[in-house]
Amino acid sequence: MNEMIKKKLQNKNEQLINMVIERAKRDFPDDIAIIGLTGSFSTGDFHEKSDLDLIIINHTDRGWGISDCFILEDVGYDIYCTPWDTRIRAQSTLESPAVSSLTNLKILYYAAPEDLERLNDFRQKALDALAAPIGEACLNRAKEWIDQAKQAYSDTMLGENIGSVRQASANVLYNLVHALVNMNNTCIQRGIKRYLEEIQSLRYVPNDLESLYMSIIEAHTIEEIRKASFNMLKSVEMLHRTLCDMFIVKPAPSFDNLGGTYEELWCNYRHKIENSVATNDAAYVFFSAFGAQEYLDEMAMTKGTKEFDLMQYFNASNLPVMKERFLEVMDQYLDEYHKVGRKVKGFATFEELYDDYMKGHEE
Repeated sequence: MNEMIKKKLQNKNEQLINMVIERAKRDFPDDIAIIGLTGSFSTGDFHEKSDLDLIIINHTDRGWGISDCFILEDVGYDIYCTPWDTRIRAQSTLESPAVSSLTNLKILYYAAPEDLERLNDFRQKALDALAAPIGEACLNRAKEWIDQAKQAYSDTMLGENIGSVRQASANVLYNLVHALVNMNNTCIQRGIKRYLEEIQSLRYVPNDLESLYMSIIEAHTIEEIRKASFNMLKSVEMLHRTLCDMFIVKPAPSFDNLGGTYEELWCNYRHKIENSVATNDAAYVFFSAFGAQEYLDEMAMTKGTKEFDLMQYFNASNLPVMKERFLEVMDQYLDEYHKVGRKVKGFATFEELYDDYMKGHEE
């Protein structure tokens, strides 16, 4: 782009900025807090038809009145508001994909010093979070993006035409881009045009990232789209598991954190499984085992207990196997109690329970 075109764009942008600020001062002095510049004209990564990205933070609903959408000299512009308590707050906690719109915002106007101070507080919160080492917080955020990618992947499998399947695959890729960004505890700086370039520069990415990424975009058939989406999703999820093992300190079973967990397993699932097997009710067994598996998985994650794969033993044609295996799992879980010196809280009579329970309430 030659200097004459750049100068023309700069002049047009200056006119637009001055117009919006003039309107804010005249019509919304108590409603608009901040006006700032973000996007391609902020980063310098613009072209002749780039629009002007303004962040307009509004105090009140009335401030939405400054919004407008129009076409000027063949370029579309969207003047919109960004409320404090939704978009700005989400950016400050790194929950929004547009974090850099806050951290790199170029201030053009602020109504009062306290507005600028409030913005800087949000900005500093985001910068502090980005400065933190990779750990549980950013990996949990990444998991949310991965879970959304899984939902989008299910849409690729349910789509009945190539358009809907391809749309779902784009959603898979979009969510996985942001999963990778969060796994590296950073943020996108330059928007969709540079997604691949930006994530390739990250420290932790799947092997063959570019090939995985582009295979979704270059897929021609429904089956190719589904396969490419699956491969990208699987690679990112495996990387996430690896990073969780590397950076998250796992809990260890202890006397305190295991308290009541064996008893709860007994209460919620033992008799369900025994009864469902005795009545030869395959569906009842299936869902009882599912609930027990969910509970065991939760205990492994939050308490550090041994991991169990109970559902592998379900066989609708041989239900007693599930009962046998579940009772074995309960015995193994009881070993966790023994290792930390905890005894099962069980009583032969109501009087024994009453004495123990009431004593606990007195302490």
